[in-house]
Amino acid sequence: MEKITMSKDLTGTIAIVTGASSGIGSATARALAKKNATVVLIARRKIRLDTLVSEIKNEGGKAVAIECDISNRQNAENAVADVIRQFGQIDILVNNAGVMHLGTVEETSIDGWEQMIDLNQKGLLYMTRAALPYLKLSAINSNRKVADIVNISSIAGRKASATFAVYNMTKFGLNGFSEALRQELTDSHIRVGLIEPGAVKTELNDHHQGNIKEQIDTLFASIESLNPEDIADGIVYMVTRPAHAAVAEMLILPTEQK
Repeated sequence: MEKITMSKDLTGTIAIVTGASSGIGSATARALAKKNATVVLIARRKIRLDTLVSEIKNEGGKAVAIECDISNRQNAENAVADVIRQFGQIDILVNNAGVMHLGTVEETSIDGWEQMIDLNQKGLLYMTRAALPYLKLSAINSNRKVADIVNISSIAGRKASATFAVYNMTKFGLNGFSEALRQELTDSHIRVGLIEPGAVKTELNDHHQGNIKEQIDTLFASIESLNPEDIADGIVYMVTRPAHAAVAEMLILPTEQK
């Protein structure tokens, strides 16, 4: 029987993580660095990014920070170009950046809608489009013979709920986009994985106000929520499969969440 070589060590790879200044993004950056990837941290909060870079380096990892608002197309394209100038390659792209504003369609602000669409969808599209040529080259030229895109969606991309309407729209759309992209890229040996977390303890839940915040707080009080590291584990699992194996979709829920 042919021996399967697992790609559990990511030495020599360059991994981009968006939304890396906190929560799932920060945990993912740490986890990939522990697998010996050089991690490029992208977010808007430079001080937090710089602190995380220092912490990763103190733990023996490799990381750099790029301050960037990826909801602006030129900024996203410039960030990818900066990665190529520094490292000459991209092997893994984790599209994690996102925002969630909840409320009824009648009551939520249109500014909040636009922010979700701009970041959750457009920012992801801009980063993916800009990185694709380099991911294709990596899949051909790297020792791994595969490259990875991991898109962070949500259980809200599967299940619609009152007060989640626009957030649902962004995540349902992301799920469809990810599967279509996966099919487009199979011959290029670029794996597209979709992760759909349930309730996770992150700053995303601090964006709510009034009755919505009370509802979310009640949910979190009634179950043992996931930690960002639980989602980071799933991302690492996806990108360390052997080149012939792709995990296309992963739903990660708290045990008690219905």
